[in-house]
Amino acid sequence: MEIQYWADIACPYCYMGITQLQRALKELKIADQTPLKFMSFQLDPTLSTTTDLSMTEYYAKTHQLTKQEAATQIQKIDQLAADIDLPIKMENAIPVNTLAAHRLIKYIESLNDQALLNKAVKRLYQLYFNDNESITDYEALTVAMNEIGLPVAMNEIGLPVADVKKVLESNQYEDEVRKNERRAFMIGMQSAPLFVINNKYSITGAQPYEVFLEALKKVKNTTK
Repeated sequence: MEIQYWADIACPYCYMGITQLQRALKELKIADQTPLKFMSFQLDPTLSTTTDLSMTEYYAKTHQLTKQEAATQIQKIDQLAADIDLPIKMENAIPVNTLAAHRLIKYIESLNDQALLNKAVKRLYQLYFNDNESITDYEALTVAMNEIGLPVAMNEIGLPVADVKKVLESNQYEDEVRKNERRAFMIGMQSAPLFVINNKYSITGAQPYEVFLEALKKVKNTTK
């Protein structure tokens, strides 16, 4: 079984969705042998790398709500996450461009270590929704990746040739991010997250754990 999923680090429903999916994979004891391919999808690629707006102000502006209405919606999102034992503090998140985080994910993906990739994606979500650091802060991103044990890349004679910060300070892996986004457009993707199993079955949104579990069971049984 192979799973592709389009997501953005600034998307709380993506964070909830991948968490529920991974729990379902573990329940079926197929997590270790099921590759999860993170497909980049920026919810708002027009965002700057810095902002003076709070999340409440940004949410109100982009959803055409009052600040109070936006605050209420954000609280509801926080509660949805808490209900699945995934505490977040969305109201304190910083609404900035997520391209750097996506490029970083693509770099880690190139290391061909699924466990490390899963750790990296989870840590980036935590950085955004729990630590409430700017996802454009290269120092914060570097420290976060060091925490999960991201190794320094080596060249053929054993010398370090790149580290997280060097990747971030370039435009490396942006092409890979854009390819993922073009693919999303080609398949008619309307919102994130989108999970595609074996290039055939799709699940949209942060569905309940049971939905992921039943879908995985069905696919598992049809591919025996």
